[in-house]
This record gives sequence, C-alpha cells and structure tokens, in this order.
Amino acid sequence: MKILLVEDDQPLARGLASSLEAAGVLVEIAEDGRTADFLVSTERYDAVILDLGLPDGNGVQWLSGWREQGIELPVLILTARERWSDKAAGFSAGADDYVTKPFETAEILFRLRALVRRAHGHAHPVIRVGDISLDTHSAQVTRAGMPVSLTAQEFRLLSHLMHAAPRVVSRAELTEHVYDGDAEPDSNVIDVQVSRLRRKLGSHSIETLRGQGYRMISDSEAR
Repeated sequence: MKILLVEDDQPLARGLASSLEAAGVLVEIAEDGRTADFLVSTERYDAVILDLGLPDGNGVQWLSGWREQGIELPVLILTARERWSDKAAGFSAGADDYVTKPFETAEILFRLRALVRRAHGHAHPVIRVGDISLDTHSAQVTRAGMPVSLTAQEFRLLSHLMHAAPRVVSRAELTEHVYDGDAEPDSNVIDVQVSRLRRKLGSHSIETLRGQGYRMISDSEAR
C-alpha cells in the first residue's frame, strides 16, 4: 500500500509516517495542498490522509477539486476539527472517512486497509483467490488453510496482486506501489520475488503475461 500523507505539522507527519512504514505502508508526505494537488495528479497512490488546516487553504477545498477532476482514490480526513459541520463538509466534498486528533495509529492503519480493500471491491477483511487467503487485519497468509511465511516485501507484492485480482498488474504499477520506485525498470527484482511466491504458494498461483504484467489466478483457471 502506498499513501500520500498531507499534513503541515512535520513532527506529527514524520511520527505517523514512521509508524505506518513499520507496518509495511509506503508513505510520501506533502506539507501543503498545492504539493498534494500536484502529487495526486501525477503519481499513483492507494489512499490519501488529508489534514484540513493546511497553510494554503482548507483541505476540503483541495479534496473537492480532486473529485471534480475525477480523482477517485480513497481519502481519509485526519484533523483536530470535531464539529459536525466540519465532518459534514468533508464527507460532502468526497471524503471516505474522517478521524479526529488525537488518534491511535493502529486505528488509522485499520481504516486505511479497509478503504483500500473496499476500493478494490473487497468487503470482507480476508481476501481469497483460489486456496490462498490474505487477512488484511492480521497480515496473515494461508494456503489451503496452512500458514505461509513471507518476507515483508513478498507480503506487499502478494497483497497488491490479491487486491487487484483478477486484473493484470503491470511492472510499473508494482514498482510504484510495492517498491516505492526503488527497483530500476530493467531490474529483475520483481521476477525474483514472483518466483519466490510461486515456490511458496504454488507454481500456477501467479500468471505472467508477457509485456503486460502479472495476475493472481485460481486453481480452476490454472487447469
């Protein structure tokens, strides 16, 4: 999961980003609405955490502009404003969730996972493809009911593929959302990780579509 955190309180932003990154979330920080506006228009994120009191305008105004542009990624408002009128304005502008400060980082993480999961059409916290299950709350993976041990990077890769299933996911999308742009386009890092996942989950669990990318497939599709 890759998110954009729009927050001008830098100590708070760095602390929250650090906690989310420890849980396997990739985080980019924008200190103002103008920077956030540029980033959501040019980069791909799974969700946005948006403060309302930004130095260059109300976060609601920026959010409203994104929705008018057709930018539909999930947005969680995180603010100290507790009045019902502020909450109503946020949801009316297109917010998907609203949390007031102070907050528990674990709650933010749970809400983010739920927003991203639902954005991909998954209502249940456990995502299943064939006999492979991924619990988005506990970050546990099983195959035919047996636990599967994955590295943090393998889990991020599998999570993105399972959220997207049965859609084909390009290498560029995986590089941005799983590796935070660290993998060079000609690197074989994704191929290596996919190969390791196949050894742990079954040789036919992930299909490679040459020139297009990868997708999760069920046992029935593999036959």
